[in-house]
Order: sequence, then C-alpha cells, then structure tokens
Amino acid sequence: MKAAIILSSLLLGAQEIPAPPPAIAPAPLAMPAPPPMVRGAEPLIFIASDSTAQSYGERAYPMTGWGQMLGCALRPGLAVENRAIGGRSTKSYRNEGRWQRLLRDLRKDDVVLIQFAHNDANQGIPTRYAPAETEYRANLLGFVADARRVGATPVLITPIAQRMFQPDGKAKAGFSAYSAVVRDIGRRERVKVIDLEALSRRWIDAAGAEAAKAWYMNIAPEEGFAAYPKGLKDDTHLRELGARGAANLVATAYRRLRLPHWRNVEAGHPDLVRATPLGRRGCH
Repeated sequence: MKAAIILSSLLLGAQEIPAPPPAIAPAPLAMPAPPPMVRGAEPLIFIASDSTAQSYGERAYPMTGWGQMLGCALRPGLAVENRAIGGRSTKSYRNEGRWQRLLRDLRKDDVVLIQFAHNDANQGIPTRYAPAETEYRANLLGFVADARRVGATPVLITPIAQRMFQPDGKAKAGFSAYSAVVRDIGRRERVKVIDLEALSRRWIDAAGAEAAKAWYMNIAPEEGFAAYPKGLKDDTHLRELGARGAANLVATAYRRLRLPHWRNVEAGHPDLVRATPLGRRGCH
C-alpha cells in the first residue's frame, strides 16, 4: 500500500536522464522477416524500443520489460503489440528493417510508443551509435513522419532512468542530451511526449536507493534464479516489480495526455502497483 501511495503521488506531475551506460543486452541472431501480422479490428499500441521495454521468455525471469507489462493496464478494445528488442538504437532498429516491418502493420488509429537512447549513446558500437543532435534527431523525425503518414499517432518517450545517482544522491539523468532532443521534437512537431526519464527519476527518489534496487536486475546467487546462478548487478534492466511500476508510469501519463483510446488505459491498476512479485510475468 505504501508503494502504491508513493507511486500515485509521483504521477501528479511529469517533467524532466549524461555519460553513456553499459550496452543494453547483446543483439540476438538475425531472423527472417516475419509475414505481415494477422490482427483483428481493435486498435493497437505498438512499442518500438530496446531491452528496457521488450518482452522476455520465462527462462530470463525475473528480467522483464515495461512494455511486457503495459497490457495489464488496458481494458477490452485495446491491446499492446510490443516490438521492442534488446540492443537496438534508432539507427539499428531502422537499418535492420524492424521499423519498416512495424510500419507495414501499423494502421490508422493505432498508437506507436517510441523509446530509444540507451543504445544510441553507445559510441563503442558504430552500428548502434547515433549522436543525439544529428542522427538520433533525424531518425525520430522520420519515425514521427512515417507514423503520421498512415494515420497513426506517434508518441515519443524519454529513456527510463537507470538506478544511478548524482553527487547529491538524486537519481541521475543518464541520457540528458537525448531526452532534450525528444522534448524539443515534441515542442516543434507537436508530438506528445511521455517524459519517462523524469517520471522514473522521481519514482526512484521517492522510494530511495535501497528500495529501488529491487526494481532492477540486482540478483544475489542465493535467490536461485536458474538464468543467473552467479547473481547479477544491473541497474539498467528491470525486474518484474520494476517493469510493473514503469508500465504504470507510462499508463498514467498516457491517460493524462488524453492520447487516443485513453479511456481504455487504466492508471494505478492493482496488477501494476503490487508490493510483492507475482513470480511470473502474468498480470495476476
């Protein structure tokens, strides 16, 4: 209950993540392009993003992306199509044809949530690196224009904060140059922005550094997760509870911005503000 109260209080306001962090998960092997998706008449919320949002198999548990849990906030008549994939930047997501395949399946009245930066900032991998003010900006502008061309609504999202801190103890804005570009495009192009950087920093600060540790992939060997027998220290990727909480931040901002189909998106859904892990990634 205390976590839910803290979280709900954070969501009353949402505004305002620099030095690139470790790379976001290695890229999986290239796979043949899938055929066009078969879908019903209901509108979809597509997600174009990286490993912080992607859907994971059960073997990777407790690692969970916020996009994997966003569907728990949706009412009938709206669904999530999560196209987030680890290790991708705006540059590699387009160059691999992933954006083009998403665009092929996108329809009028759909929404596409676009969150990148973790890998765009990685200067050590040229296939991913996209400088904020040039290539990253151009890629986002292209995504926005493409989505609008088919009658869908693009929504830009600043990158979720890592569990890293400034000298004053406050959560750090790890990708501030990239977030500034997102906000600037939002103003210039009249694109709605979910400032997940600012929201997640406030979320971490309200909980405190130690409590927020349980939201990220910090695992002790004795926890007994088969995929992490030696444990793990990772303040970028989310565990189950962190993904649920981050999905709630997105869902609540979605409603507040009155984005298309917002009445079908619930803020503060019990499945997303639970205090203890479910032990799997289902809603309940």
